[in-house]
Amino acid sequence: MRSARGKAWVLWSMVILVLVTLALPTLVIIGASFTSGDIIRFPPEGLSLRWYRALWDLGGFRAALGRTAYVSALCTLIAIPVGTLAALALARRRMRFARTIQVYLLLPFTIPLVVSGISMMMLFGEARVLGQLWPVGVALCLINLPFMIWAVSSAVNALDPELENAAMNCGAPPVTVFLTVTLPAVMPGVITGALLMFILAFNEFLVSLFLTDSRTVTLPVQIYNSIRNVITPDLAAVSVVYIVVALAAIWVLDRLVGLEIFLKSK
Repeated sequence: MRSARGKAWVLWSMVILVLVTLALPTLVIIGASFTSGDIIRFPPEGLSLRWYRALWDLGGFRAALGRTAYVSALCTLIAIPVGTLAALALARRRMRFARTIQVYLLLPFTIPLVVSGISMMMLFGEARVLGQLWPVGVALCLINLPFMIWAVSSAVNALDPELENAAMNCGAPPVTVFLTVTLPAVMPGVITGALLMFILAFNEFLVSLFLTDSRTVTLPVQIYNSIRNVITPDLAAVSVVYIVVALAAIWVLDRLVGLEIFLKSK
C-alpha cells in the first residue's frame, strides 16, 4: 500500500509540475496585460483594461491584425484542396516515388525557417511581387503543408475502402463517390488540418519578416518591431489575443471534430 501511495504521489507531483510549468507563462502574461501601470510587470500594478483600449485604438495594430487574418485565411484556403488531394493520392495510389515524396515532406522540419524565408524572398523577388500580401500566404502554405497532409492522411488510413467500393458497385461515378463517401469520411482530418494551417500561419514570424515591408507588416512582425523599441503592457495584451485565437481554434476543433477523435488520430 505504501509503495502504491508513493508511486501515486510521485506521479501526481510530476503531473502538477508539468501543468504548472506549461500554464505559468500564460498566466503571467495574462496578468501583466491587466496592469494599470506603465511598465509590464507581474504581479500587475492594479487591474485595468487601459492597455486593451489603447491597443484597439492603435490603427497599426488593427491593420496588422487584418493582414494576418487575410494571410492565414489564404494559406488555409490553398492548403485544403491541395493537402486533401495530396493525402488521398499518397495513401490510396501506388506511386513510384511515393516514399521520396514522403521524405520530401519532411524538409520543412529539417531546413531552418531562415533558409526557407530567404529562398522565398528570392523567388518572389524575381517575380516582382514582394510587398504584396498574397505571396506571404502562399509561402506559409508551402512551408506548413505537411501538417495538412498528415492530418488528412490519418483520416484516410482509417477509412474503410469497402465503403467506396460499395458506392461504385451501386453505379456511382468517381466524382460522386468522392463527394458523398470519401470527403465526408475524411472531413475530421480536413478540419483538423485546416485549423492547424490557420494557427501556424497566424503565428508565423520569421518567413513573414522576409516577405513583408512597412506597408504589409503582419501582426507577429509588428510585435517584433515594437519589442525592438520598448516593451510596454500593450504587448502583453497582444499576446492575450494570440491566446484567445488558440483557445477559439481548440473550441472549434472540439465542436466540429471532437478532441477525442483528434487525439486518437495522432
